[in-house]
Amino acid sequence: MWNSILKIIDWFIPDETKHERTELGLSRNFVFTHLFGPLLAQSIGLFLYLTDPHPGFACWTVIVCTWSFWALPFLLKATKNLQLVALISVETLAFASLFGAYYYGGVASPFMPWLLVSLLLGFFYLSDRPLLVIGLFGFNLCGFLGAFALNGGFPQIVPAAALEAVGWMSILSATIYMSWLAIYYANMISMGSELQREAERHRTTAVRLRQAKDMADKASRAKSIFLAKMSHELRTPLNAVIGYSELLLEEHEDDPDSEEKIADLRRINAAGRHLLALVTDVLDLTKIEANAIRLDVQTFDLDHLVEEVVATVRPLMAQSGNKLVIRCDHPLGMVVTDETKLRQVALNLLGNAAKFTEWGTVTLVVKRDSAGDWIEMQIQDTGIGIAEDDVPKLFRNFEQATALTSNKYGGTGLGLALSQRLCAIMGGGITVDSQLGKGSCFTLRIPATLSAEQPEVADEDLGEAQAA
Repeated sequence: MWNSILKIIDWFIPDETKHERTELGLSRNFVFTHLFGPLLAQSIGLFLYLTDPHPGFACWTVIVCTWSFWALPFLLKATKNLQLVALISVETLAFASLFGAYYYGGVASPFMPWLLVSLLLGFFYLSDRPLLVIGLFGFNLCGFLGAFALNGGFPQIVPAAALEAVGWMSILSATIYMSWLAIYYANMISMGSELQREAERHRTTAVRLRQAKDMADKASRAKSIFLAKMSHELRTPLNAVIGYSELLLEEHEDDPDSEEKIADLRRINAAGRHLLALVTDVLDLTKIEANAIRLDVQTFDLDHLVEEVVATVRPLMAQSGNKLVIRCDHPLGMVVTDETKLRQVALNLLGNAAKFTEWGTVTLVVKRDSAGDWIEMQIQDTGIGIAEDDVPKLFRNFEQATALTSNKYGGTGLGLALSQRLCAIMGGGITVDSQLGKGSCFTLRIPATLSAEQPEVADEDLGEAQAA
């Protein structure tokens, strides 16, 4: 039943008001009290009509004022202005109470309680305009006193004794009306206190979150510094292991009786180089996170860089039985960027293609977009491919597409994350288009001309893989 009543009440309320919780509550209260409140006053009007020996102007004016309150909800719907309609309501109630008091009982009139109700209603609905409420109340009171002074007293239309019953009706109606407003006001105060407590809890939570974030940032920076130092310290002995293994290989290269030693030395050398590559990736990644990596911008021949990259990856392709296809727009010309980092990214992408493709085809496509002067490298393979749901994982630190991929093919999950960040620092990025079981296509795009000043790259701008 209450929902049905709310639907009726909300019909009078403008849609703009329904979005604001406080305004909606005030509007609902206004409509409710002006639809059901006048019912309480009808008994007073009926009693005056039956008691007044000659019902005339005074009696009908009070009755019409009582009925007019039913028109105010419709006026609210038409004007969509609660304060204006509330002002009319307060003025009508003040006028009706003083007018009724003037003709029926004077200062001891049963209408006098409604004068106080009108004042309280004014402050209730027009709390941001207290001077207006006080001025309006004073104006009506002056009119009442002026009429009393001009007439030399109050008209005695109905004897005071006959007004006793209507006085009880008036007090009862005013009490019910004010009790409703008091309950509503108490609920609003309680709700406001609860909102303040909730806001305080949110502020406390926000402070704790900021503190936790600061601690996490400090821990992350400490971790990055630690990894950078450890990676740097590990590189020195690893270089020594690789260097000594190469010296021993040269010494036993021509000795036919040292085949087993040569095989072991090659394993040592390969393992050392693999570990050095991993340590280098960690060092580069920690430098990026600490914003300590710098670009070495130089001018170089892109065709020559492509030839070096192809020569380096051909043995990797041969190990997996892959065919390497090169498609380049010659001549590619001179470019201005970080040659070392561009080579590192290209080798990383081609190395991944060789790792995840067996007895297939890996295609390197290199273009130069003259319109925007961009370098574009596409590495296409016919390997295992990547599921659409796993693509977002590719460029996250220490993550691979699936656990099965990690177990079968190994790796730390740093290569693509590092490559994406290096491309972002060079002003570009990497995108991927892949189908599970059919192969993948990684596209690298960076500007062909980069200023010597390193661009600022925020973490969110480093990005993750996006389906092409």
